Amino acid sequence: MKIDYRKLFIAIIVCLIAGFVGSIATFPKIPTWYSTLAKPWFAPPNWLFGPAWTTLYVLMGIALYLVWKKGLKTQNEKYAVYLFGFQLGLNALWSFLFFGLESPFFGLIGIVAMWFAIVATIWEFYMVEKRAAYLLVPYLAWVSFASTLNYAIWMLN
Repeated sequence: MKIDYRKLFIAIIVCLIAGFVGSIATFPKIPTWYSTLAKPWFAPPNWLFGPAWTTLYVLMGIALYLVWKKGLKTQNEKYAVYLFGFQLGLNALWSFLFFGLESPFFGLIGIVAMWFAIVATIWEFYMVEKRAAYLLVPYLAWVSFASTLNYAIWMLN
């Protein structure tokens, strides 16, 4: 199996850029607004989010690469990449909804939409390249946890 390092690099960078875009809304609000919120007992420490998301973005990039490497010749391949882009956009949007608007409610709406988009992406990736789908499972697990956390913060505040 030959690796196209250029495509791999681009796929990972695209995902990391989405994370960076989301961080524009997130970082300024952590020491100000977010630190004042009541959080549930299971809320992880703030320092954990950066490494967790970075790892997930890299895995997402590798998954995208595996599908992109197929050549995007079929409708399934094109649709899988489209769905991936859609869920990645929702990923960045969530930060603006939750942190930018300072709204756990709108964040919850966004993260639920993102969760369904991730499930659909995993399904489509599975049809194209099973390994790509498996690489998105930790992402789905983390977003499932984050959805629960988002809901709890909404309820507590």
